[in-house]
Amino acid sequence: MSVRLSARSWISPAVARLRAANPYVVDAALAALVLFAASLQWMFPDDGDDRLTWQGLLLGAGTAVPLVWRRRAPFLAACGVSVFTPVMAVYHAPPPDVMYGGLVVLYTMAAIAPPWQRRFMLVGWLAGVSLTMMHKEGAQPFEYAFQLLSCVSAYGFGMLARLQRAYTAALEDRARRLERERAADTARAVARERARIARDMHDILAHAVSLMVVQAEAGPVVVRSDPERAETAFDAIAAAGRDAMNQLRRILGVLKDEPVNGTSARLPQPGVAALSGLVRQVTESAALRVELHATGEPRPLHPDTEVAAYRVVQEALTNTVKHAYASLARVELDWTEDELTLTVTDDGRGPADRGGSGSAREGGSGHGLIGIRERAAACGGTARTGPGPDGGFRVAVRLPVAADRQAALG
Repeated sequence: MSVRLSARSWISPAVARLRAANPYVVDAALAALVLFAASLQWMFPDDGDDRLTWQGLLLGAGTAVPLVWRRRAPFLAACGVSVFTPVMAVYHAPPPDVMYGGLVVLYTMAAIAPPWQRRFMLVGWLAGVSLTMMHKEGAQPFEYAFQLLSCVSAYGFGMLARLQRAYTAALEDRARRLERERAADTARAVARERARIARDMHDILAHAVSLMVVQAEAGPVVVRSDPERAETAFDAIAAAGRDAMNQLRRILGVLKDEPVNGTSARLPQPGVAALSGLVRQVTESAALRVELHATGEPRPLHPDTEVAAYRVVQEALTNTVKHAYASLARVELDWTEDELTLTVTDDGRGPADRGGSGSAREGGSGHGLIGIRERAAACGGTARTGPGPDGGFRVAVRLPVAADRQAALG
């Protein structure tokens, strides 16, 4: 086994170097080898009447020299060898024991020539060999079989080389296609990740800035009449800023995940469990009372769905703070066996009176509501926005739950 492997390791680089060499140099060396082999039986004849002559040498050269152009002009080279070979056989009776030039020609034609040329050449050589052998005195049946089988074998090896080359080309083309598809998939994945990060940063900043603006507008009004309330407003601004910084640090950790003291600095993204903290933050930071209600038995969610649920509620509450002028908002979680339904309603202005990111018509066309629908769709869910049943505005999102705990873990 080791001898076989070592032989393969030696042959493969040699074949690669041979293929990479100048074709004229390789074919010229092949032509010289064919001429030498064709002349051997006359250089060392069995009797003195069959010695090599200069006419025989020229005819032998005619069967070998055209091979120099066998890859540049295969059909012309094959025709040249096909003319000189029978003439050489007639001049030197008996004919050559092995038609070296003819074998190379048949191999070359089968390997690289068009179908009609290689078939024409095969039929012509088989017919020519048969006629030549018929004129040989004392030809035995095995000599017929040897010459014909030699032609067919050379042609067959050429066809195998053609198939191998076609197979290799197909594999290389498939590898190039797979590489292009892999690059395209990577580009799409990068684009999706950038879009997700952009949505998350939009939600974080919009939510934090909305709370900070509300408190900053209220601060100057109460700073003299109610200092304690003003201090609470400024504390709420600082808390909203710190929370935004923490969440942005988590988001940017996806882009740059450097270990700190041997552990990753990236923290987990918020999910459904963090909604109570979000509701508490909005209630404390804005003049808006937010209630959280949950029904049904909580079920496992895919990590992307967990983040989407949190961001949907965050965006809906941000729109309420910025545009609704509401005093009460309700966040409802309805768990069923197959899905989680998130509903955020408020008692503020309806969609016809809103501006900014919260659309002015049913369904909504603002960037915030578009982001909500995109998040839901990315998780296999749906989103509906519009007027609430008792006025105000409502955002209803349905998200699928994971099939089992293992699926939820990703």
